[in-house]
Amino acid sequence: ASGDAKDVITLNVSGTTMATKRTTLEIVKKSVLAQQFDDSGCAEQGYSDNSRAKEWTTDEVSAWAKKIHGIEDNVGSILEESKITGRKLLAMNMEGLKMAGIENVGTLCLLLEEIKLLKQASLDVATLIEHSPYCFGKILDYLRFKNLHSLGLVEEPALPTVCDLQWSRFEKVVKYYFPGESAKLILGDSN
Repeated sequence: ASGDAKDVITLNVSGTTMATKRTTLEIVKKSVLAQQFDDSGCAEQGYSDNSRAKEWTTDEVSAWAKKIHGIEDNVGSILEESKITGRKLLAMNMEGLKMAGIENVGTLCLLLEEIKLLKQASLDVATLIEHSPYCFGKILDYLRFKNLHSLGLVEEPALPTVCDLQWSRFEKVVKYYFPGESAKLILGDSN
């Protein structure tokens, strides 16, 4: 869904914060950029990144709890039966855990500590892109328009306009993220 938090990617482009939708970064399917932000492989393998705990399903919360060393085996099942999703888990305190049916003092303390670690990991993390913000911004704007065009919302976008002083750097960044023939999509046929 377009409003999902996991669909919005925050980027730190050499100190400049940029945000965009995952679909924008993946619009050129076989590009390095698309592969870098493709999370389908992780989902297919049953891998849950702790930084995305907010989006966990009840099954993922249960699986997470079952992996915590030192707590009873039934805690994951208790959380699942209580329909605790990732967002709910991150909001839980001692009272909430007790209301869910977890009674052992040691287990409660361990869970609270693990929830605290999840909260820290769940803070919005920006992916570092160590390229020129000017050049990457030009690429990102172009990809945004390509994405909108694919949805039928705008006409085919023109190639990015880059100042002469930045052209060489822009070309290198494009060829890094779009190797081979895919670079022509952004640079045009003459390059």
